[in-house]
Amino acid sequence: MKDKPVVADITQSFYDNLASQYDKFYRDWDTASREEAVFLSELFARSGFGHEARILDCACGIGTQAIGLAALGYAVTASDISAGELKEARRRAAENNVAVSFRQADFCALSEAFPEKFDIVIAMDNALPHMLSGASLEKAIKSIVQQLRRGGLFVASIRDYDRMLEEKPAYSAPYVHKTDKGQRVLFQTWDWTGENYTFIQYIIDDEETLQVSRFECAYRATRREEITRLLYAHGCRDVRWELPGETGFYQPIVTART
Repeated sequence: MKDKPVVADITQSFYDNLASQYDKFYRDWDTASREEAVFLSELFARSGFGHEARILDCACGIGTQAIGLAALGYAVTASDISAGELKEARRRAAENNVAVSFRQADFCALSEAFPEKFDIVIAMDNALPHMLSGASLEKAIKSIVQQLRRGGLFVASIRDYDRMLEEKPAYSAPYVHKTDKGQRVLFQTWDWTGENYTFIQYIIDDEETLQVSRFECAYRATRREEITRLLYAHGCRDVRWELPGETGFYQPIVTART
């Protein structure tokens, strides 16, 4: 796969470096973890899955969804390409006294890490667009779908790239989080080449002392139609998209059944 070194090396390095500061994207990470878990649990229930469902979070990051779901009583396995994020996720799981089985794995090759299949696989927070070509996206989706048992459910969220590609903005609107000690400001700048873009993530921590952090990575602006087509091509059915105006979640959500 031509862009494998870019995806594996740049993405892994980005998240390794960002891991200790990833919670700054949230006003309150613990609250966000609980709220997102409730949102997902309700989505699972609408699809016919109860708390006995076995879940794989194949892009778990620092455990935001995995830890929240485990706290609700689900059996959760979680993986990520970043060792740094997994270390932070394990620490947070221990702090929250929940059991999550963590493993380092590339979601393009899940069968190499997991002999078992799952009832539900999730890939939240714009994970799939780290695949920088159509071929690598197809490899990821094939890998993920193959890790689902028959009748299983795939859930993912991505940015609204259908809208973004109309304008190709040069930067994101900032997040401003007020704290007891000051404020945090987070934003990205975007440098486009076709449908791909390099982004620089800035975190300005203006609390007790001023600290500015800078992290660089890349995405491919992936249209919903492409993901839909690939899910159907690799054996899924009933592929559905829901937009933030319908769900209240901050990104478009796709669900698919095997």
